[in-house]
Amino acid sequence: MKKIDLIWGNIFKNKSDQNQNIRQFLKNTPLFAQLRKREFKNIEHLIHHRQYKSSEVIFWQGEPGVGMYIVQSGEVGIFEDYDTAEQKQLACLSQGDFFGEMALLEDDNRSATAVALSESHLLGVFHPDLFDLFERKPELGIKVLVTLANMLALRLRKANLELQQLAKNRRQLKKEKQATQ
Repeated sequence: MKKIDLIWGNIFKNKSDQNQNIRQFLKNTPLFAQLRKREFKNIEHLIHHRQYKSSEVIFWQGEPGVGMYIVQSGEVGIFEDYDTAEQKQLACLSQGDFFGEMALLEDDNRSATAVALSESHLLGVFHPDLFDLFERKPELGIKVLVTLANMLALRLRKANLELQQLAKNRRQLKKEKQATQ
């Protein structure tokens, strides 16, 4: 009888260890870093595990967005015009990075293609699950939404700074070109 208990105990222990590892990983992800231990139990139910082989497309530009992904391991490339002559890599993401977060807030098509650059393990959070959480646990939902909004604002601010720098560089090149004529 004791042997069976050890077997069942190990099965449940492994599940608990896996949840503990996911919880620890999520604590290091900016979107969930502010959550308390009991709040993580609600978030864990939202997490979907996905595995992708190297070169496998995670989602295509133009398809409906349904959720975001967090890179648990591996590398993911974000591409514009993927698999065409005009293909352009916009980002290379690795452990702890997340992408596709706009799909949590808006009902629109993907603006880029995401591709696993190596074997990758991703954690997915999908729109319907998140909105179900908002209904069940409004305070937790607000906490997650405020954090998401802050992160989007930071990304937008960074993009604005990059655009300003590009415009400045363009003006400088124009001045240099005029000076040489």
